[in-house]
Amino acid sequence: MVNVTDGFGSSILGYPRIGPHRELKRALESYWHGSLSRENLLAVGREIQEAQFGELAAAGLTQVPGNTFSFYDHVLDNALLFGAVPKRFEPYREDLHPLDFYFLMARGRPDLPPLELVRFFGTNYHYRQPELDADTRFSLHPEALLDEFDRAMARGIELRPVVLGPLSLLLLSKAGQVPGETEFDRLSLLDELLPVYEELFEILAKRGSTCVQLDEPCFTGDRSPAELAAFLTAYQRLSTAPLRPRILVTGQYGDFHEATAILAQTQVEAIGLDLASHRVRPEELAKIPGIRRKRLYAGVIGGTNVWRADRRVTLDYLSALVKVCPDLVVSTGTTLLHVPYDLLVEYDIDGPVADRLAFAKQKVLEVVSLAKALTEGGGGLAGGEAAKWHGRPREVHFKQKHAVWQRVYAITPEMREREPYEVRRDAQREKLNLPLVPSTTLGSFPQTDSARQARYDLGEGKLSYDEYRKRIESEIESTIRLQEDIGLDVLVHGEHERNDMIQYFAELLDGFATTHFGWVQVYGSRCVRPPVLYGDVSRPKPMSVEWTTYAQSLTDKPVKGIVTGPVTMVARSFVRQDQPLYETADQVALAIRDELADLEKAGVSIIQVDEPSIRELLPLRGGTQSREYLRWAVNAFRLATSGVRAQTQIHTHIAYSGRAEIVRAIEELDADVTAIVATRSIEWVLKALADDTEEGHGLSHGVGPGVYESRSARIPDIDELDELLTAAATALTPGRLWANPDGGLKTRHHWQLEPALRNLVAAARRVRRRAESQD
Repeated sequence: MVNVTDGFGSSILGYPRIGPHRELKRALESYWHGSLSRENLLAVGREIQEAQFGELAAAGLTQVPGNTFSFYDHVLDNALLFGAVPKRFEPYREDLHPLDFYFLMARGRPDLPPLELVRFFGTNYHYRQPELDADTRFSLHPEALLDEFDRAMARGIELRPVVLGPLSLLLLSKAGQVPGETEFDRLSLLDELLPVYEELFEILAKRGSTCVQLDEPCFTGDRSPAELAAFLTAYQRLSTAPLRPRILVTGQYGDFHEATAILAQTQVEAIGLDLASHRVRPEELAKIPGIRRKRLYAGVIGGTNVWRADRRVTLDYLSALVKVCPDLVVSTGTTLLHVPYDLLVEYDIDGPVADRLAFAKQKVLEVVSLAKALTEGGGGLAGGEAAKWHGRPREVHFKQKHAVWQRVYAITPEMREREPYEVRRDAQREKLNLPLVPSTTLGSFPQTDSARQARYDLGEGKLSYDEYRKRIESEIESTIRLQEDIGLDVLVHGEHERNDMIQYFAELLDGFATTHFGWVQVYGSRCVRPPVLYGDVSRPKPMSVEWTTYAQSLTDKPVKGIVTGPVTMVARSFVRQDQPLYETADQVALAIRDELADLEKAGVSIIQVDEPSIRELLPLRGGTQSREYLRWAVNAFRLATSGVRAQTQIHTHIAYSGRAEIVRAIEELDADVTAIVATRSIEWVLKALADDTEEGHGLSHGVGPGVYESRSARIPDIDELDELLTAAATALTPGRLWANPDGGLKTRHHWQLEPALRNLVAAARRVRRRAESQD
């Protein structure tokens, strides 16, 4: 730990871990396919770790985080660190190598579902959700953490181990429930868990560790009085442990307000605040009793965006913070897991845009530079100018497109309205003539090496567009024929021309910049390249019409057009920060509205507008902010989808959430059919499907509760799918029910998806026959 008399410290809360060239992705997939040995995979992991902590120390950070590497997911790592293994996996532990047991929990197998995949605090990242019940017993397994710590110490680098805090470990987990009993309280395990943290502290202290970082992101959202009381109890105990390193508790991804005040009452030495996403006024921070005695990790550099900080403004803010917390470390607001590695390898981003960007390496240098300038007395804004600053990030100004703004200003309430659902339902039944419980998928199918190579060769100028079109059309035809053979009722073209649901459209819309190497981990080996939304958005030409209409020409069954929705385009991009999000979302919505109009003109009768990210952008704290966000998010979707005729059926795809406000928002989207990601959390969906819920806001339109988990290799059998569909049909009647997976099938192999889809179709037909016989 750096002493304040030596100057101000510099640190980050975490770093990307897939390798600068996605070395981990390639090694993982080779290992899973059997072409790489376990020893070589472990060696790749060690190389990435050592390159990372060596690079960070060389960059000038005074404190380097450790235990941030993961072979799949850090939340799962922490569950295993403390021995939280669900009962259903225990029988396999003895017979498997620890690494293979880890992957079993993360990936499952055909007869054993993996841990559920859940989005992490509004980011693009997903974690595998630990499972706890009343019989869970914790035990310490720190071998991997200690091995990295020792290797770094051997090179003269002391790492600050990063561990998920005890409250967040419990709250991020899924509570098991015994039939007929009330829901299990995860916090009831806290007394069992805290001694294991104390055991870890003692081992680290004896190893020479001077500081440990405990992440408590759950406390940047609304928490109950009982949860806040448990937080106080936990940190009063941990901070008085007899032998321990110093404790840094971080509140990433938002406002850590109540938790900060609680920690200030304890003997915890340091608190990390995400000041990049929630700027706290120094005078407000000063009102917290005891805060002046704490070391403040001032997270002024954003870890979830790629915009360069305004140096002068940030320095002035830090200078004001030092007057409140003189023991200050300049830091990032969150881990840098959510941004790409290095901006300097990008050669295709326009200069005016690139000059405003900072990826992980650049953010580390920003942190180091700010700490040095603060130590040397470098000033920020002059006079009273800084006092007026409310924490707005550096603004990125580009020439406005007047045509875009003219359209935005001309938006009327009527442009966000369609005919009543009952009118649309009757018109669509007459036009589409679909059976009860129609079966479909949600868009993507596995991509062949040939399709990927064709896209690459087209981008490199090695393939003419005519030849590229022929290759993609061949892939589409194969996908259509497969779906016809399986017996699906509504088909898709397979999205073989798309690299990613966001990047594909970003490359075709003005106002977005895309990267060549800006990979960000989503989960495990899955990576994406989030685009940068820097300017006014417009659509130069149709984006999906060519491929959808070709697919429709091959079959008499309806083929869905698949378009990414405006909120998801915003949520999964690095978005400009010089205007409100709702204005940006409306610009994207107008571009998508044009796309839907062209699809309809081309004869496409069903259009799916994917919005899996509606839940992701929801503020962690409820109240006015949540209501305002959902208002503009719903408005953006309706602006995009309300320009089509009544007989055109609009589908959407929404990610799992049992929160009541999300259920209301799904209803207010007014889509004709909503597919919901909820394969193993279907209880809340069945409750929401009912028209007479306690809150009075059930789902009243068509619904497809995803009954087949698309991200798992497991193949569900017909009886299992039949049971789920039957439960859903009971809740809302078969006339509103659709049968579908819970997501796209791009990551699956054909040998996995074909039997799963055939079982899905068979189960849907069973439910249909029973419903028809009852009529």
